[in-house]
Amino acid sequence: MFNGMDPHWDLYLPALQETLYMVGWSIFLGTIIGIPLGVLLVITRPGHIFEQPIFYQITSTIINIIRSVPFIILLFALIPFTKMLIGTFIGVEGAIVPLVVYVAPYIARLMESALLEVDPGLIEAFQAMGATRRQIIFNVMLKESRPALVLSLTIAVIGLIDATAMAGIIGAGGLGNLAYRYGFQRWETLVMVLTVIILIVLVQLLQTAGNRIARSLRKD
Repeated sequence: MFNGMDPHWDLYLPALQETLYMVGWSIFLGTIIGIPLGVLLVITRPGHIFEQPIFYQITSTIINIIRSVPFIILLFALIPFTKMLIGTFIGVEGAIVPLVVYVAPYIARLMESALLEVDPGLIEAFQAMGATRRQIIFNVMLKESRPALVLSLTIAVIGLIDATAMAGIIGAGGLGNLAYRYGFQRWETLVMVLTVIILIVLVQLLQTAGNRIARSLRKD
């Protein structure tokens, strides 16, 4: 059934570590950029606590433009920027820059959706009690939307795993690169199947963890 029966056991753990390394750093940096951006998208929209229509439109348009570019094209388009920033555009480190550019606007939109689910009546009540904008953002919006924020970040992490697999095609390392080199170029079907199984298990574990954390936050 499988041609190329040597499963190359020694390659899977390093490839998994590379994937987790890329996803870990990308989600960390993307969250640092994406959450404040998502908050700004909400509070500056018309009718909200810090209404700035022009800023909102410009920011929203820029995010839409970046998100319109397919990740594989973004990888190539950012090569000069990535090389200027970290000195290389290949390997695991070279993939992190485009991954952050890819995921930060994505997180911002997910955050925006999560924050908009907060009851406007609750925000108005806090405003009536004299709460500052900062208090409304941290004590109302972010606190009330924690379960949705966790689920949004879970979706972003899973999306990043998908993106790292694409980055592997151009030599970024990780499970995607392993599947491409052995599963496609050498047509070793067993390697491809095992790599897909590892990715499926990884996604299932992350989704389960995200669901449980969100459920526990709803009980607080």
